[in-house]
Amino acid sequence: SAQDRPSEYRLGAGDSIRVHVFQNPDLTMETRVSDSGAISYPLVGSVKVGGMSLFEAEQAIAKALRDGNFIRQPQVNIVLVQNRSSQVSVLGAVARPGRYPLETLNTRLSEMLAIAGGVSPTGGDVIIVTGTRKAQSIRREIDIAGMFLENRLQEDMVVAGGDAIYVPTQPMFYIYGQVQRPGSYRVERGMSMRQALAQGGGLTPRGTERGLRVFRR
Repeated sequence: SAQDRPSEYRLGAGDSIRVHVFQNPDLTMETRVSDSGAISYPLVGSVKVGGMSLFEAEQAIAKALRDGNFIRQPQVNIVLVQNRSSQVSVLGAVARPGRYPLETLNTRLSEMLAIAGGVSPTGGDVIIVTGTRKAQSIRREIDIAGMFLENRLQEDMVVAGGDAIYVPTQPMFYIYGQVQRPGSYRVERGMSMRQALAQGGGLTPRGTERGLRVFRR
């Protein structure tokens, strides 16, 4: 459940609201904003509220009741019950995958990752963001580690309702044969072949660097 009066919040498709009209219990109801941005309301029918603040939506419903001569001076109050239109999905290798509400405007990618508990130890450096901007689908691959290490903070994009953030698992390499610790290990940024060999504990007495082979798909 969201805060009753979230600052600067704009209603959108999928949001659930509770409408209360003072001294008119028959007009108090819970309703959902449709894909077209409207709600269905008793007496007046369809009321467009998509893109409005809660105060503006209250005024729109009050005007419809007043214009239809149903109530002379309606006092309308709206409570946001569920803000589905401004949720962002954070998926993949994060501590707490799930859907999270945008609590403020201008929430950035790094903040959404922090809300989801951060990238897990198995998570990769490059994160995929999908969503819609100006009715166009977008897909961006963002190097989160490079963004901070190389001071490219302009890549820390502002997320929007409906976005999905996916954190893939970090690529792995597999080392086997005449090494001390065969197994799978993370491919670290800029890792050399010798560093990869050291991850496996180095060669056994029977192993030789001349006998090393690299297999790639």
